[in-house]
Amino acid sequence: MIGLLEPATAAVIVRGAAVAVPLLAVVALCAWRTPSPRAVGAAVTATAWAALLLLPLNIVAPSFGWWTFHATGAVWLGVPVDLWLGWSLLWGAVPALALSPLRGERDPSTVRTARPARSGPGTGRGPLLLLAAALVWLDLAVMPLGQPVVVLGDAWLVGEAVGVVTALAPALFLARWTLHRRHLVVRAWAQAVWAGGLLLALPVVALSPEPHWPPVVTSTGVQLALLACLPGLAAMRELAAAGRGTPLPYDPPSRLVTSGPYAYLRNPMQTTIAAAYTGLALTLGEPALLLGTLVAVGYSAGLGEWHEGEQLRHAFGEPYRDYRASVRSWLPRWRPAPVMPAATLWVAADCAQCTGVARWFVRHNPVHLRVRPAAEHPEVVYRVTYEVSGVLGEASGPTLVVRAQGVAAIARALGHVHLGWALAGWALDLPVVRHFAQLGADAFGAGPRPSRTGACASAVAANGMT
Repeated sequence: MIGLLEPATAAVIVRGAAVAVPLLAVVALCAWRTPSPRAVGAAVTATAWAALLLLPLNIVAPSFGWWTFHATGAVWLGVPVDLWLGWSLLWGAVPALALSPLRGERDPSTVRTARPARSGPGTGRGPLLLLAAALVWLDLAVMPLGQPVVVLGDAWLVGEAVGVVTALAPALFLARWTLHRRHLVVRAWAQAVWAGGLLLALPVVALSPEPHWPPVVTSTGVQLALLACLPGLAAMRELAAAGRGTPLPYDPPSRLVTSGPYAYLRNPMQTTIAAAYTGLALTLGEPALLLGTLVAVGYSAGLGEWHEGEQLRHAFGEPYRDYRASVRSWLPRWRPAPVMPAATLWVAADCAQCTGVARWFVRHNPVHLRVRPAAEHPEVVYRVTYEVSGVLGEASGPTLVVRAQGVAAIARALGHVHLGWALAGWALDLPVVRHFAQLGADAFGAGPRPSRTGACASAVAANGMT
């Protein structure tokens, strides 16, 4: 039918339908059943992930002979913006809202049940697989109808498969995991990836600034801007580890987080974005990037301070007010705030490398960090162990909130000393860095060994442990 129309008319219909149909599907799903805050979070996360991955897919598609675009107006980097946004909604918000619970059903995130088996009828993966199959079938049916805007090449099915694997499948899993509060660390890192890609990298690519400085200065400036992102990444990880939540307002922590970067600064993520934009603007000589700084500051001082601050006051009451009185919004403390939770570093008293670590921490007078011999731990520990205990509710006893071992334990403990060592600890605790550091430590004799109850008291006293 479209092929019988004039090319210009057909192009208008294709581009209009590409964005209107997914948008109307989102509106219809929201009208059919009002989405819960967690469903909104799932829709935002899935759509953002799909948008982040679909953009480079469509940019490189012509080079691999998958498909080409023939459009004028609202085209960026050769990709029609309306097709990109519509595709992102179709693979993100639409399935996320379709997977959310019906009216009258309990939100799956509030149901406390044992973890289901990996297979069988009780896993609840049937709707997810059916929805994925339906979306793939729809794409296979609609893509050939995209002419004259989208002209398919002989290998277009390869590009479709790449998109399904990199964009659709992760978006569906992120939506399902958000709805069911599963795989928190993976969801938090996914949010960090799409936030960094869409909020920081995308504006830089869109502006395509030409640096005016020598290459060595530009390279150093970009590296410093990336270094400025370190507190934001550490804050994201802390929200997941200590708060059991993510930075997304629709998927917030269930505990007040006053550790990690939050022991030094109240707005580490907004500060990170503002610092990164400022550094990139100076390095690349692009004043327009300073708009990102203004947006970050404006959001924090306006909507963040009013809406999120009010939510935190309502959720945590007096502890949050004490925290606000101890930690500034933009100017970091040098030493961590005394409101940070108390932690224990368990160190083997009969291990030379471990006792050296214990002496170092004792000399630096860490805030709310107690160094104790591993032999006194109620369990048998095999590495240096960092633990924070808390209380989940009035009827609950002390519960282990955070636990880290080996290099990860040292990295966390550094956050109790001062901001300089905290930055080193946050860098050390990055996934790849941490694993290589642990391999190096094990190679030099700091491998796992059981704590022995027979550790002599003289060794404990000599190393300052209590």
